[in-house]
Amino acid sequence: MAKTLVEHRIAGRADRKRLDPSSTPYWRSVDPDVHLGYRKGARGGTWLVRWRIGTGYRQARLGTADDELHEGTMSFDAAIREARSFVERARASERAAARGAPTTVGSAAGAYIAKRDARHKARSGNAVRSDANHRLTKYVVGKAASGRRAEIDRNPLADVELHALKESQLRKWLNELPSTLKEATKRRLINDLRAALNEAYTTDRDRLPPALPEILKNGLRLDVVDFDRDPIARENQILNDAQISRIVVVAREVDVEQGWEGDLYHLILVLAATGSRFSQIARVRVGDFLPDEARLMVPFSYKGKRERGGETPVPLGTDVVRAIKAVAAGRAASEPLLQRWRSKQAPGGIRWVKESRGPWQLPTEIVRAWGLIRTRVGLPDIVPYSLRHSSIVRGIRANLPIRLVAELHDTSVAMIERHYGRYIASGFHELAARAVVQIVHDR
Repeated sequence: MAKTLVEHRIAGRADRKRLDPSSTPYWRSVDPDVHLGYRKGARGGTWLVRWRIGTGYRQARLGTADDELHEGTMSFDAAIREARSFVERARASERAAARGAPTTVGSAAGAYIAKRDARHKARSGNAVRSDANHRLTKYVVGKAASGRRAEIDRNPLADVELHALKESQLRKWLNELPSTLKEATKRRLINDLRAALNEAYTTDRDRLPPALPEILKNGLRLDVVDFDRDPIARENQILNDAQISRIVVVAREVDVEQGWEGDLYHLILVLAATGSRFSQIARVRVGDFLPDEARLMVPFSYKGKRERGGETPVPLGTDVVRAIKAVAAGRAASEPLLQRWRSKQAPGGIRWVKESRGPWQLPTEIVRAWGLIRTRVGLPDIVPYSLRHSSIVRGIRANLPIRLVAELHDTSVAMIERHYGRYIASGFHELAARAVVQIVHDR
C-alpha cells in the first residue's frame, strides 16, 4: 500500500529556516500525484518537483529558493506555478514519445516549406524554392554546405519540441534576428513561422497542448513600433502620371532593343494600368479581357483567407484597351493573356534560341530589364511594386471611396488605411475645404 504523504510547512521563509537540513527533502502536495519539494542546504535551499509515473515517481530540480535573496530566486508561489507547468510539459513529452517522434519547430517548418514549394511549382510549373523556403531555411532550420554554398547554421529554436515550446523561446528568437533585417521581411518571416507552427498544431492537435496557439500569438507578436515606419508606401515609390507614362514609353523602347517582341511592354503596361500584383496578371486569361466593356477581369490573389476563384473587374483606358486588343486577337479564351518566349541553349554551343511561348512565372524574369528602365527614367530606386502603390494613391487622390480602392486592388480597407493613411487624410482635407463657405461679407 502506498505511503501517506507527510506534508511540511515550506511556504514561508521563516518556516523553512526552522527545518533540519539532515532530513531533507521536505514535500508538500500540489495535487494527489504531484509534490513540491524543498531541500535545505548550508547556504539556502532548492525547490524540487516529483510526479507519479506508474508505481513510482520521477523527480526534477526547479530552482533556488528565495531564502536569502529575492532577485534571481524562486518564491514558494512561483515554485508551485513552475511545478505545475513542468509536470504538464513532462507528461506532454511522455505522451508525444509514446506516439512516435515528437513534432519540433524544425520539422513543422520543414513540412510547411515542402507544402509551399509544391504549391509554388503548381503555379509556376518550375521546381524552384518558394520565398518561405528561403526565409525559414536562413533563419530557422539551416542547411548543410553544398558545393560553393556555405553552411547555414540551424537555429536552436528548430530543435524545440512543440509540446514544450515557451513564449520566451519565441521572443528570444525574435529579438535575436539581425537588426539589419527590413521590417517587411521580418514580418513575412514571422508570418511564415507562425503559419508553419499553427499548421502543425492543426495536424497534431491531440498530441499538443491546447495553449499552443496562444503561445504562438504572444511569442511572435511584433511591437507596435516595428510598424510605425513601414517601408511599403515610401514616398519615393509614389509616382505621378507623367512618370508612369514615361516608364511605359521606356519599357517599349527596351522591349524593342532586347527582342522581347512586345511581351515586356505589354506586361509593364498592364501592371501600370491595373495596379495589380505580378502574380495576378500572370494568371489573366484572354477571356478575362472584355474590350467592349473596357475591363480586365483580374483573378483574386493567393494572399489572405478570402474565398478563391473570384475576379475583380478593373476598368481600362481606351489606349490600354487598344494595345491589349492586338495581344488577344485570334487567340483562345483559355490561353494566358500575357506570355513570353522561353529559350534553350543550342546543342553543342553557347547560343540561346527561342523554343516556345508560355505565361510569365516569376517577378525575377523582369529584374534586368526593369533595372535598365528605371535608370533611363531617372528613378534608380523605384521597384515594379511602385506601379501598384501609385495606382492605389491615384484612386485615393481621386476621392474614390476607400472600399472601392481596396476592391479594385484586391486588398482590405485596413491595409489601405495602414499604409496610405497620409494620402487619405489629404483627400479628406481637400473634400472638407470644398465645403467651406464665405460667412463674413463686406458692407
